[in-house]
Amino acid sequence: MLELALREDGFAFIGAGVMRALLGDGTAHDTRAWANFASSWHDLAEDSYLAQVGLRRRRRHAVFVANVSGELHRAAHQPHYQSRDYNTLQGGIERWFEPIRPDVADCAPMRRLLGFAHALFGGLAPQVTQWHVEVHQFRIEALPERHGQPTPEGMHRDGVNFVMVVLIDRHNITSGTTSIHALDGGEIGSFTLTRPLDTAFVDDGRVYHGVTAVAPLDPAQPAWRDVLVVTFRAAVGPAGS
Repeated sequence: MLELALREDGFAFIGAGVMRALLGDGTAHDTRAWANFASSWHDLAEDSYLAQVGLRRRRRHAVFVANVSGELHRAAHQPHYQSRDYNTLQGGIERWFEPIRPDVADCAPMRRLLGFAHALFGGLAPQVTQWHVEVHQFRIEALPERHGQPTPEGMHRDGVNFVMVVLIDRHNITSGTTSIHALDGGEIGSFTLTRPLDTAFVDDGRVYHGVTAVAPLDPAQPAWRDVLVVTFRAAVGPAGS
């Protein structure tokens, strides 16, 4: 069902209950492991690049290499780069973010999510023999005087093959609605990630996607939206290419 939706529509939204069933092996049902995983979002570093333009966001970043046999290895820490074609605000520069902690990168929930994405996206593009995988922990903070902006802002593509966005937590916020647009600009879907493990999948070459800013429900209390964003980009195509 999920693979078919991506093939036909270029995107899919999977609710938390279905996602737990798809993950299968019990990892997502281990409440202690998930709680430890989710708590790591309290330890993200400020995005200093975004702070230069007056916005607030916290994040950590890691790069993995995945091959056709299913193996997935963490690569040496490296910058995140997007061209200005895909990120008009901060494209065209190498951005170095604090790395995802080793215990977080290697924990069961993270590895199960990455393995699931690898199997799904590898099935959609069997000709790809090696993937460049980037993993981002994001916390979008909402303040009374300034709503929390998504990343990147506005409707966009990421310049990769596939994207998986997993909701980790929503605290004291409203909005944060995802919309999907065809390449001609017409909206073809919208949904809001509201429960931990609500997940969106996007075929980045076929659709644009964007998320509305989040605002605090209670302006006197902290407010945030925590997500795990995973992108897959073909690093090596068919053998001999």
